[in-house]
Amino acid sequence: MKNKLKEMLVLQDKLNTDTSWENWKLWITNKGKIINWKRCIYMELAEAIDSVSWKHWKNVEWGIDYQNFKIELVDIWHFLMSELIVQIRDYDELAEFIEKNSDYKSKIKLPLEWKIENNSQIDDIIEPYENLMALSLLKINDRDYLSDFIKAFFISIDSASLTFDELYDLYIWKNVLNKFRQDHGYKEWTYIKVWNWEEDNVVMQRVLKNTKWFSDIYNELKKIYITLK
Repeated sequence: MKNKLKEMLVLQDKLNTDTSWENWKLWITNKGKIINWKRCIYMELAEAIDSVSWKHWKNVEWGIDYQNFKIELVDIWHFLMSELIVQIRDYDELAEFIEKNSDYKSKIKLPLEWKIENNSQIDDIIEPYENLMALSLLKINDRDYLSDFIKAFFISIDSASLTFDELYDLYIWKNVLNKFRQDHGYKEWTYIKVWNWEEDNVVMQRVLKNTKWFSDIYNELKKIYITLK
């Protein structure tokens, strides 16, 4: 687990450097825009919760978009690692710290398919994610707080029936996609997100069936993307 954690931390640092600039740990981009990783986390959590049919006035029979929920959690992992890297700069120390605080389970599971009885359980179902959101709103960063933050995240992914190995695999492919987007005009609004009537993340999942390596995934995406021009 530690080796995979360290690999993800290194990749996240590189992605942040490519996206913002080499001094992203100073909480600002090369364009002078403030970076707030905790805000990123609670906004992504809001999107994750919106994947669940919690609204009593709208789409009451809809249910849950479980696949999107998982992707939102992976996005949150990107931002949580970024926050942790800023606070604990040594990768080995940080990987050990995360591993130490990762073995926590949820008392309730997110339904993979929504049933009528789940409507009365909504508060309990989304509680782990609201707890994580509450922590992301706190303006403290001592070790006890960071420990609680990590625990809350791993409780959340356990609630979503997402294992660490699945989190790792999903992180790798989303990291590749994020890198690919940045390299092809995402910030400049020139990036093509729909590839032949499919969103890029759908294409990505198909590519993943043939390869798992970072560079191979990137190159396969590039081959497909250049045909769109």
